[in-house]
Amino acid sequence: MPLRFPSALILAGALMAAPALASLNVGDQAPDFTTQASIGGKVFKFSLKEALKKGPVVLYFYPAAFTPGCTVEAHDFAEAVEEYNTVGATVIGVSHDDIAKLNKFSVSECRSKFAVAADPDESIIKSYDAVLAQKPEYANRTSYVITPDGKILYTYTDLHPDHHVENTLAALKQWKAQGGK
Repeated sequence: MPLRFPSALILAGALMAAPALASLNVGDQAPDFTTQASIGGKVFKFSLKEALKKGPVVLYFYPAAFTPGCTVEAHDFAEAVEEYNTVGATVIGVSHDDIAKLNKFSVSECRSKFAVAADPDESIIKSYDAVLAQKPEYANRTSYVITPDGKILYTYTDLHPDHHVENTLAALKQWKAQGGK
């Protein structure tokens, strides 16, 4: 008799698959967007175009607020905000969650240190090709570094949250060392 695995186990196995490559490439123009975001539980309008006027942007997509991996990743980004500030970078996370949920997430998990943006219709997620193939209603865990001219400098996709901060910081520091402004 064949073994039968619950669908949750199959999904978990699929989600733990090897890292995939992000669909947008280094050098591509980053799609512009404006959406509701929250920092410290306060809602504001986030505009990528406006943020890029201040310096590079680390745009990271994550599946869902308050899930284990997304909580770890939010803590990691919060702990590294000062390092991002030294290279003049803005950090923003994006998920399909609504703004009410992100208000809470921005305080508890992001520790009021960086913004998280709502993309309930998944238009931003889709424009960045950051859809999780196994569960298309969620974003894949993908990080982009976008330079002030709107170009993608670096991209990294891996459902494990471990290296997103380290990799995006390294890309920014290298860009800065090579004269990035």
